[in-house]
Amino acid sequence: MLGKLPHRSLEALAKKYGPIMSLKLGQVPTIVVSSAEAVERFLKTHDAVFSNRPTLEATNSFSYRSKGLAFSKYGAYWRDMRKVCTLQLLSASKAESFAPLRKKELEQALKLLEKAAMNGEVVDLSEVVHNVVEDFVYKMVLGRSKDADFDLKGLIQNEHQLLGAFNLADYVPCLGALDLQGLKRRFKKISEALDQMLEKIIKEHEHGSDVQHGRNHKDFIDILLSLRQKPIDPDDEQNHVIDRTNIKAILLDMISGSFETSAITVEWALSELLRHPRVMKKLQDELDNVIGRNKLVGENDLAKLSYLDMVIKETMRLYPTIPLNYRESIKDSTIHGYFIEKNSRIFINLWAIGRDSKIWSDNAEVFYPERFMENNLDYRGHNSQFIPFGFGRRGCPGLHLGLITVKLIVAQLVHCFSWQLSGSIAPNDLDMTEKDGLLMPKAMHLLVVPRYRLLREAHSEPTN
Repeated sequence: MLGKLPHRSLEALAKKYGPIMSLKLGQVPTIVVSSAEAVERFLKTHDAVFSNRPTLEATNSFSYRSKGLAFSKYGAYWRDMRKVCTLQLLSASKAESFAPLRKKELEQALKLLEKAAMNGEVVDLSEVVHNVVEDFVYKMVLGRSKDADFDLKGLIQNEHQLLGAFNLADYVPCLGALDLQGLKRRFKKISEALDQMLEKIIKEHEHGSDVQHGRNHKDFIDILLSLRQKPIDPDDEQNHVIDRTNIKAILLDMISGSFETSAITVEWALSELLRHPRVMKKLQDELDNVIGRNKLVGENDLAKLSYLDMVIKETMRLYPTIPLNYRESIKDSTIHGYFIEKNSRIFINLWAIGRDSKIWSDNAEVFYPERFMENNLDYRGHNSQFIPFGFGRRGCPGLHLGLITVKLIVAQLVHCFSWQLSGSIAPNDLDMTEKDGLLMPKAMHLLVVPRYRLLREAHSEPTN
């Protein structure tokens, strides 16, 4: 009944029944939260009560039975995994160390686009953006270039599709053994393929394969292997250590969390810019004034681009990468007069909150970056009306890295090129429907014709 786009179906129900709804999905009590006020009262004040992720058949298959960070139960083990990810892999200094890699991958894409512009070719900009992010993730996380033997992107896309599928066995457990939908067989097939791929890449690192020669940076596998069998926190009585299974589970979290999320946000941002020439021109004017048309944008320039920041925030408001944020209650509790029993599922409908006219005024459905001009809304979810990276204990630890990637790609593409939709498509007619699944990508690829707009002697400067 919830259909392929449950965030839309649940928003429609919330308009009828209110911002806090109780549903019974099979045998699982479920609470749907669809307003900023409800998030504040219901979850932020009681974050610890709702800091679990539900254990699903899919998450068990794709997380080595919750051995990583994303799906592990809240507790000492989860805290240790978060410590490893935030301090060793996703810190601001680590993100900055990959700046030369980002610069190189993006400049290669810009050269291909410049060539297409000279020939007046139609470009699949969705594919270009996804390829840039894919190349970057391959080298940052796995320390290698992608090749024909590794269809990691395809496997991750299948994983996200399956994670977002409605699995009867998660809501009526007695049906699990029957596998009526055939999902368990698909979980097993994809998870085994991912495991074989990760095993091969880890062994390359252990044996010093030629694939690794010539690298001047430590990738995530190097870092995790250096921590293997060492206590994560010597003061922790449980003395958790990182083993091979932990490494693979963390790697899958890092790949799943970065492979598509950044590219999807960039794709939505560029689509809205094409639909709103006024906003595109205003952003290009800012880039021309701050950067100039004789050089490329550097990462050290991003903090000076205030309108770019508004464009990205407005994109994330309208198009949250994960439209439904899932939690699970750790214990029985009574919150705001409502009794919530232990192990209840909590769905936070970020898509509905981002389009709530009570928060964002009557133009909530309109792409209007200026709404962020005179407010203090940041990306960290301190204000419940704007929580693109989640909030509290389960907030996304990759926020800094994700923002750099998204802002840099959008800035470079908008600064270097003017864009025109292919064929006779008018901006207002651009298809903006979304796909179903755990994430929310555009259903249709963005086909455009680029025109180079920088001075021909434009050059990049060393990235700080």
